Amino acid sequence: MATSIALSLDNLPSDPLLLVLSFLDFRDLISCSFVSRRLNELTGHNPLWKRLCQKHWFLTEADKSHRGLAWKELFREYYADLGRYIDDYSTLKKAWDDLKNYLNQKCPRMIASLKEGVSEEELDTIEAQIGCRLPNDYRCSYRIHNGQKLVVPGLMGSMALSNHYRSEDLLDIETAAGGFQQRKGMRQCLPLTFCFHTGLSQYMALESTEGRTRSEIFYQCPDQLAQDPSAIDMFITGPNFTEWFTSYVDNVVTGEYPIIRDQIFRYVHDKRCVATTGDITVSVSTSFLPELSSVHPPHFFFTYRIRIEMAKSALPENACQLDSRYWKITNANGNVEEVRGPGVVGEFPVMTPGKVHEYASCTTFSTTSEYMEGHYTFHRLKNKEEVFDVSIPRFHMVCPPFRESMVRSSSVSEVSAPYDDENSSDPDDYEEGEMRGMNMADPGGRCPRHV
Repeated sequence: MATSIALSLDNLPSDPLLLVLSFLDFRDLISCSFVSRRLNELTGHNPLWKRLCQKHWFLTEADKSHRGLAWKELFREYYADLGRYIDDYSTLKKAWDDLKNYLNQKCPRMIASLKEGVSEEELDTIEAQIGCRLPNDYRCSYRIHNGQKLVVPGLMGSMALSNHYRSEDLLDIETAAGGFQQRKGMRQCLPLTFCFHTGLSQYMALESTEGRTRSEIFYQCPDQLAQDPSAIDMFITGPNFTEWFTSYVDNVVTGEYPIIRDQIFRYVHDKRCVATTGDITVSVSTSFLPELSSVHPPHFFFTYRIRIEMAKSALPENACQLDSRYWKITNANGNVEEVRGPGVVGEFPVMTPGKVHEYASCTTFSTTSEYMEGHYTFHRLKNKEEVFDVSIPRFHMVCPPFRESMVRSSSVSEVSAPYDDENSSDPDDYEEGEMRGMNMADPGGRCPRHV
């Protein structure tokens, strides 16, 4: 009869045990160290803690060499300082590293505006000052970088159209605390960004109050039809700080938001919004402007940037000039408007092989979405009688999610007649200076193109 052998941890070889331990998180690894002396020895194996240091703290061999510590001690040191953020730190640290690496290549001067992270004590002091707890992921990000210096251009994106300019800084924690809101309609809201030119800020709700959800991020939008000044609608930009910041960084580092003149421009380009006719390609990107929009009255303002490019391989004799444009504009109600006009924003660009012409224009509408499509009409330079059309791809403009104020006056219907902006005029008629004098605070105000 075969002799039976008692199976115990002490009899098992190390390699399979280490393999099993490598699948455990640090909490389970620490728990195993108390099970037996053998597991206590194995859980101190350096490669196990190297993986955890890389996973949770983004540490490298260079970091280890610089600190002169074993991986396990290095993990413990970081956990003692940043342990409360262990579920958020790696995601936000990666986002910051990706953003800095990208900007270092594309826009290095913006890196110089970043501030070093703050301490736990400083964050605790801010919480005591404003009387509200800061979301953990927000605190975590500010341990890495304390926003930026108040400079132009801002880290959180820019937008320029005629004489309208917006560039948002990511506020440091002290400046943000100074702008903490306690007024009715904006209670317990902390500004995240600020624009010098427009006064625009994105806010984060620190409490679930006045119809807001804790941690969600939004642009405030005063209800222009309500009698109560605390009636403030909101364009929602993110459900929490992590998703708001990481989605923005992803748009930057993937090139979705272009770098133009050392600034991040928040144009969104749908890769399907490209059309090629012969040697000419037309592509479109769009952006929503919350500072020029309102929910009440429904007035949604978009800018779009169009790129017209003639292939480098085109024959020289194919050089041409743009004569006119045609737009077919369809809103969410299915109403269609057709518009024709000469040139684009007052220009008649000449296209030659390799030439690129870009321009920006804008449009407003009263429904929550709209799409545009159409064509440009060109003539050949060598023969003006040779006329042809170049397709403009269909591009959609959709208002971001918004939430209406809970404190709207019950007498809104008596304040103003229904707002009607169904009929649009030509969006490409904007030229330099035409937006001067826009006042969105006027309840009956319209985009200058309607005047």
